[in-house]
Amino acid sequence: MAGQIDTEDIFRECGHVAELGLIVTEGARQLGEKINEHLVRWASGSPCQKDTFIIESECPRFSSGDGKGLIKSTVRGDDLYFIVDVGNYSCTYNMFGQKNAMSPDDHFQDLKRLIQAASGKAHRISVIMPVLYGSRQHRRSYRESLDCAVALQELQNMGVSNIITFDAHDPRVQNAVPLMGFDNVSPSYQVLKALLRSVPDIRLDRDHLMVVSPDEGAMSRNMYYASVLGIDLGMFYKRRDYARVVNGRNPIVAHEYLGDSVEGKDVFIADDIISSGESMLEVARELKKRKANRIFAYATYAIFTNGVDEFEAAYRDGTIAGVFGTNLTYRSPKLLNCEWFHEVDVSKYIAYFIAAINHDMSVGAIIDPHEKIRQLLARRASCVIG
Repeated sequence: MAGQIDTEDIFRECGHVAELGLIVTEGARQLGEKINEHLVRWASGSPCQKDTFIIESECPRFSSGDGKGLIKSTVRGDDLYFIVDVGNYSCTYNMFGQKNAMSPDDHFQDLKRLIQAASGKAHRISVIMPVLYGSRQHRRSYRESLDCAVALQELQNMGVSNIITFDAHDPRVQNAVPLMGFDNVSPSYQVLKALLRSVPDIRLDRDHLMVVSPDEGAMSRNMYYASVLGIDLGMFYKRRDYARVVNGRNPIVAHEYLGDSVEGKDVFIADDIISSGESMLEVARELKKRKANRIFAYATYAIFTNGVDEFEAAYRDGTIAGVFGTNLTYRSPKLLNCEWFHEVDVSKYIAYFIAAINHDMSVGAIIDPHEKIRQLLARRASCVIG
């Protein structure tokens, strides 16, 4: 059935376009190793079998801060997949004796260095960049830069054929590179699977659960969850003060709710990013004022730029029942140890993408996981009935 890939059969047939190779940048080591484990297991016993698909590489730096990319084995004729996490602020480097945390700019520069190190010898180059570089600056007001659009054009000019990203802040940025492959993916199946595993008593019907969008920009992803679950959808409208700019954005004056009553119902809220988390907490408090039951928040990138203390307090006082976030970007050890945080593992999903593209298969069925979600809900219903 389209949408279900038998990865072991794919590798046994070995109809790949070229030898598969993973170039994993420093910030994405943990995610890259998990992806590699899936690929190695699927390829075991096939003509494509390898101990590892990861090709050793590094980006050493001189004491002055200058860097270079180094790939430590031949990549001639390989189908290369570069995996990068531009949001990993835990990576550091020394410059003039001082330790500096790597910024998104540093990670993106290292990606370009490693692409240069391939020296144009690869059969094809794809970039897996879950957090799209510069994506929060997605539109121009007055005289401003458009970093993400220019970065995509740079990668295209360097010979990159495909970009795979997750929940791009504004997917229209792909218009900057209309002739390059650009897959913007939402791991909705993985999220629902994690939700059912972590909250086994949740009831997926319109009498007990409701989906609420935290703002108008997140409506499409929340509409999808409401549609596949067959439950009601509400939304908040952020009223902003456009006369002021605070921390680079117009401050929110109030959250106005539009939708049916949430009284007595569990609520699921989905967004692309939890940055400071202030907006998500404000939405949760507004829902509690409207007598909502448990509130579960999900963000593809739960980065918590202001730390987790406010969410810890919100969990303790019953405002938030749980937060779900993917392993697509760095999560601090403190966050991972929080009782209320539930990780959504997307490594297998990415491995499916790599296997499919390496064998020139359509990825349309992978991007639209509707059938897998239907089966997940059917299994859940049979367990509840049983």
